[in-house]
Amino acid sequence: MTETVTPATVRSPSAPPALGGPGLFTVLLAAALPLIDFFIVNIALPTIGTDLHAGEAVLELVVAGYGVAYAVLLVLGGRLGDLFGRRRLFLGGMAAFGLTSLACGLAPGAWSLVAARVAQGASAAAMLPQVLATIQAATSGGRRAKAMSLYGATAGLSMVAGQILGGVLVAADIAGTGWRSVFLVNVPVVLVGLLLGARFVPETRSQRPEPVDGPGTVLLALSLLTLLAPLTEGRAAGWPLWTWLSLAAFPGVAVAFYAVERRADRAGRTPLVPPSLFELASLRRGLALMLPFSVGFSGFMFVIAVALQSGEHMDPVPAGLALAPMAVVFLFVSLAGPRLIARYGSRVVSAGSVLQAVGLVLVVLAARRDWPHLDFTALLPGVAIAGAGQALQLPNVLRLVMSEVPPARAGVGSGVMVTTQQSALALGVATLGTLFLSLVPHQGMRDALVTTLLVQLGLVVLTGVLSLRLPRTVG
Repeated sequence: MTETVTPATVRSPSAPPALGGPGLFTVLLAAALPLIDFFIVNIALPTIGTDLHAGEAVLELVVAGYGVAYAVLLVLGGRLGDLFGRRRLFLGGMAAFGLTSLACGLAPGAWSLVAARVAQGASAAAMLPQVLATIQAATSGGRRAKAMSLYGATAGLSMVAGQILGGVLVAADIAGTGWRSVFLVNVPVVLVGLLLGARFVPETRSQRPEPVDGPGTVLLALSLLTLLAPLTEGRAAGWPLWTWLSLAAFPGVAVAFYAVERRADRAGRTPLVPPSLFELASLRRGLALMLPFSVGFSGFMFVIAVALQSGEHMDPVPAGLALAPMAVVFLFVSLAGPRLIARYGSRVVSAGSVLQAVGLVLVVLAARRDWPHLDFTALLPGVAIAGAGQALQLPNVLRLVMSEVPPARAGVGSGVMVTTQQSALALGVATLGTLFLSLVPHQGMRDALVTTLLVQLGLVVLTGVLSLRLPRTVG
């Protein structure tokens, strides 16, 4: 007897695989890990320095080594996912992230910790681009909009939660591990993620994968290294000659990278970062806004951590928990984001800039009024309002950037977006952090903090101006 097969009983071979609820949870868990680890060490650095007898320059490498390796390899990670399968790269990157986190937690000395952090950043670069690419390729319509909003909320919350979690873990001193627990905590999370990912994350890849763009990969890596390495290490190292030579080389290397990519794009090949991708107004304008936002965000987190611990002499837990209102408000406001953006469009992002500016002004006023007794209560109104503003900006901008990227280029698009975000986060620590630490000996901790926050306020105003150029509707 022949069975009748109806369209409902068979899936079209051309239909994309679906990303269900457990799969979405898994990729969002993976999205949180690299961002948490970028910020979790801010609170732990003083303890690491004492335990490993590490100087300031080496401690900055613990942060910068991770951030630079992560930023440099992100676009390549996205291309490899398009080529070999995003699920395969996702699981491989997650496994490597777990192993390198273990190596960080067991590092016997400062330089072995730096090496493990560089490897951890490279692992994150293999894993994270697959998250956005999988969402883009395995969802559509309302499900994609919801998934992108949740991704944005996860990204923002992870950056704040990382700093809070760092303080709690260092103070808890679980089984005598001290600062090592901020890395070891990743291991069980990764094991859970691998089990869920193997079962629930669908395999997707580009239908027309292109080989890796060797010249473009090398030139992009050199561009980011010549910019980020001297900025992150220059102040602690005393601005030696190599830092100035590196910064002087950056414009030339960047121009060479663009020329090589444009030539490949015009020849019909798919370069590492296709210039034609920037013809999408949503991507181009969204990335322009993401730069000052991320620079200000990461700079604020670093400066507050240093000011509260070194200036106010807070223990790790109070210093981390001082930002808890920002995390809580960010979470609840970001959950309302999809409804707000559907009703008001990108004007929500502009409103977020205004709220963040108000929050920063309140933090500045609190610092001027209450120093050297700046505590949780004094900071609460400012950080809460700033968190609400950030929640109206970041998730919606991330969603907008990817809204018009075709699924075939999902890996490239996600790699470009996350590279922009990560490079800006590293720049924020390098520039605003350097400004703050350079001002402290001359102005004192309070005035250095106020000056740096006012510079960040200028960046927030810039994001507000740029938000006016965003496409009015968000897909």
